[in-house]
Amino acid sequence: MNVVVDTDGTRYLLLKRSSDSSLVRDPETNVTKHVENDRLEYLEGESPLETAAKAIPDDIRTLVLATPDARTLGLLIELADREPLGVRELLETSDFCESDLHGRLTLLTAAGVLAETRVGGERGYRVTESMRQTLDTLRSLSPEE
Repeated sequence: MNVVVDTDGTRYLLLKRSSDSSLVRDPETNVTKHVENDRLEYLEGESPLETAAKAIPDDIRTLVLATPDARTLGLLIELADREPLGVRELLETSDFCESDLHGRLTLLTAAGVLAETRVGGERGYRVTESMRQTLDTLRSLSPEE
């Protein structure tokens, strides 16, 4: 699988190439179609799997990539529900040791999921507004969806 771009600038995943046209899939809409080969150009250095991942909205993709396990996701949910929280309170109420908590908070902050703040004069964390909206969207889905 390769990534191609058409003359309009739309990126596609190349599924099959023949002499005159190629079967391509738009990763954002999942629509497949045939495009004439002379309208397509290969994009070197772009991963087809990363391009396929762009079918997921940016904020949801950020959340998925920033949360390596259920405990980290739980930490994020607790912060969203009880924010802002200071580091001391997070240590007292979570089952992370200090170094693991620091690692998770650093990871989530670097990803733009959390933001540092002050709580009672001490360092604390809060969920970013865009991530709060993402979590609200995900929570609104019923288990059947």
